[in-house]
Amino acid sequence: MSDTTDQPSEGAALHRPVARLLRPLVRLCVARGITFPALTNLLRELYVNVAEYDFALPGKEQTDSRVSLLTGIHRKEVRRLRGAGAPVSAVPAAVSRTSRIIARWIADPRFTDADGRPLPLPRQSEGEAPSFETLVSGITRDLRPRAVLDEWLDRGLAVADPEGRIVLAESAYVPKGGGEPQLYYFGRNLHDHLAASVANVVGETPRFLERAVHYDGLSAELAGRLEARAREIAMDALREANREAHAACETDPGGRHRWNFGVYVYSEEPPEPRPASEAGGA
Repeated sequence: MSDTTDQPSEGAALHRPVARLLRPLVRLCVARGITFPALTNLLRELYVNVAEYDFALPGKEQTDSRVSLLTGIHRKEVRRLRGAGAPVSAVPAAVSRTSRIIARWIADPRFTDADGRPLPLPRQSEGEAPSFETLVSGITRDLRPRAVLDEWLDRGLAVADPEGRIVLAESAYVPKGGGEPQLYYFGRNLHDHLAASVANVVGETPRFLERAVHYDGLSAELAGRLEARAREIAMDALREANREAHAACETDPGGRHRWNFGVYVYSEEPPEPRPASEAGGA
């Protein structure tokens, strides 16, 4: 009989990686005023919701007792919190419209040059010739292209060149400022990355591609150079994936599936380790 006293349980083995992935989220919560009690309430609701919808047994009613057993939350609290419905991530209308227009501008051969870069577009053109107006009207007819253009110019998503043509700004790919578009992509992209990793951990074999290239002990100069080069490689990959997906969607009959292809680049200088004599200090 083997001795397993020194072998951590599956739950205990998760503590360290979970603490590491939660640390940036806790930093964001503290920075944005989400207190520990507020986060605790959110986690309690999520535990009940996940147990109710993701761990239901086929053909059996999910009971308060089973949800309580799965989550460690008292049955009275479970009863109060159940029934909210599985969470649905609704795409804000402005985010959906903007992302679809940008995706077309950088993928459709009518609006790109020979190298696949978005063309500067005249505001209007004769017939169906490429222009900002035909670009927008091919995505939505609910808004006038002029209204979209004014919004984009105001937000810095596009600029007018000396010839009066509309040029897509590089920053248009990356919403910023902590507003609704950035927070939407923050939740969606991190959810999908984490969901892919979790599926690979709990599954019998890895289902999704989830890989990274990493080097430690670098100089600040080399880390900066590698970060810049990684950005170039990543943007090339994203543009190519977008072109192929956009072309394939033209003939796809449609359905309920969704697909997300993302990349990330990160670089940091970790803090100096604290001396052992200070680690437990008040």
